[in-house]
Amino acid sequence: MPAIQALAGESIDMTAPVTFFVGENGSGKSTLLEAVAVAAKSITVGSVQAVADSTLAAAHQLAREMRLVWSRRTHRGFYMRAEDFFGYAKAMQDSRDEFQAQVNALQSDESISEMARGFALMPHAGQLQALEQSYGEGLDTRSHGEAFLALFQARLAPDGLFLLDEPEAPLSPRRQIALLAMIKDAVETRDAQFIIATHSPILMAYPGAVIYSFDEGAVKQVDYKQIDHVVITRDFLNHPELFLRHL
Repeated sequence: MPAIQALAGESIDMTAPVTFFVGENGSGKSTLLEAVAVAAKSITVGSVQAVADSTLAAAHQLAREMRLVWSRRTHRGFYMRAEDFFGYAKAMQDSRDEFQAQVNALQSDESISEMARGFALMPHAGQLQALEQSYGEGLDTRSHGEAFLALFQARLAPDGLFLLDEPEAPLSPRRQIALLAMIKDAVETRDAQFIIATHSPILMAYPGAVIYSFDEGAVKQVDYKQIDHVVITRDFLNHPELFLRHL
């Protein structure tokens, strides 16, 4: 990827509370984000952790060539790709079903005393309660967008570094604005930091964000109004007939 090759021997400042990577598919923005996740040993919201994910082979190779310089090291936060969300939601539901099955089995087991049953139920009931406190009745009982935001809110730890790859994928425009509000609250009240790869002009509009473009074979900081995604979206909304007449 030309943009990644152009970073050889260079540095990129990601100290802003919110940093965006933007560019066309294949430009390298997700690859760099993945490499940061591997290098930072981020917890992954998905079925496989970043350090063990075979689909991130290129990111592992790139991470070995990188050196992260921290102004304040944190082990909190997470890395999440939008496509991993379904797998994570299923894993949470499988855990809930397993804990519930164990509870049901213990409650119906007449071979043990009430005291023994009570002690045996404690850890399973505790796990079910923890899942309910975090996710309510379950991620699978909500729409994709609602579940995504519920998961995001539940995992926002203070002082965390949050690496998000195209989080807008499951979200309507209204819910993207809700995500912006959550990010703003996390930055201001939990001292969180976000690095986000995105195609969404709505998310890119976060006030004061630093935006890096990966287009044209280089990684360079750009102004919001200069981003191709923003320009094309604005022009289309203002004059859709100019685009649609060529169909």
